[in-house]
Amino acid sequence: MPLFWRIFMLNAVVLIVATALLLGPVTVSTPVLLTEAAVLTVGLAAMLVANALLLRFGLAPLQRLTRAMTTTDLLRPGRRPAVGGRGEIAELITTFNTMLDRLEDERATSSARALSAQEGERRRVAQELHDEVGQSLTAVLLQLKRAADHAPSELREELRMVQETTRASLEEIRRIARRLRPGVLDELGLASALKALATELGGSGLGVQHSLAPDVPELDRETELVIYRVAQEGLTNAARHSGARRAELALYRSPGGVELRVRDDGRGIGLAQEGAGIRGMRERALLVGAVVTVEGRAEGGTEVRLAVPVPARFPAHALVPLRGPSAHAPPP
Repeated sequence: MPLFWRIFMLNAVVLIVATALLLGPVTVSTPVLLTEAAVLTVGLAAMLVANALLLRFGLAPLQRLTRAMTTTDLLRPGRRPAVGGRGEIAELITTFNTMLDRLEDERATSSARALSAQEGERRRVAQELHDEVGQSLTAVLLQLKRAADHAPSELREELRMVQETTRASLEEIRRIARRLRPGVLDELGLASALKALATELGGSGLGVQHSLAPDVPELDRETELVIYRVAQEGLTNAARHSGARRAELALYRSPGGVELRVRDDGRGIGLAQEGAGIRGMRERALLVGAVVTVEGRAEGGTEVRLAVPVPARFPAHALVPLRGPSAHAPPP
């Protein structure tokens, strides 16, 4: 029965009973007698209690729905309020859950298109940096070397300095191109790409220890790219924002899938709001049905976990030949 009719009928019953009592054995005198006042007071209290109980139990599902509305996050899908109540309340909760399903599907589709376009643009920019700017700077280096070989001795040292500056710029452009589109991921696979990432960030002063389990199942290219980007973002945040000196990068098999873990010994996230980097990790994870958790560690620092489900169709022998744990750390 709809909530409106339940409230209306309860009030109607109470009022009809009260009217019948007043017309029958219960009368109101002037002045009011003590027994009459007691009867009226008890009747009013009974009506108020009945209405309060009905509204409390009848509107409880709406309160749960309100809490769900205020806490819903499309980057953390799957959470749904339980369908409770009757009539239009249950229909309202069901409609809300259906709306969430549609919104999550639409967001996943739009995010996939946006990230696909982003990766395509990254690939194009990296290719242009490598082919156009890189080749131009290489030609400049050759010309500087030829000019330095034939220059007077008083200019030769300055030309050598210009050569070193140009060479450093060329290396920086190549590094940017690798970060935009890691060629090693396409050519050598996820394990080599993660090792190269750890080595690259280790050279910037962050000691990165990486551990790649040998029983990680074979993954498709999209999943490998998601894992690589999450690892890249986690280590970059550790190097730039957390003040960490050491970090751990681990990829291992977990029940039902694969898990990536990035830890550091920095300041931790504390009560800071999630930035664009973490939101980007969550959006990427949704593309492959994965879940990202970012939380502080009891001993200090931050831990990023990416849980990637792996379909059961992968056979037991479909393993990536990874090496055991290895480490790269800056000199003391």
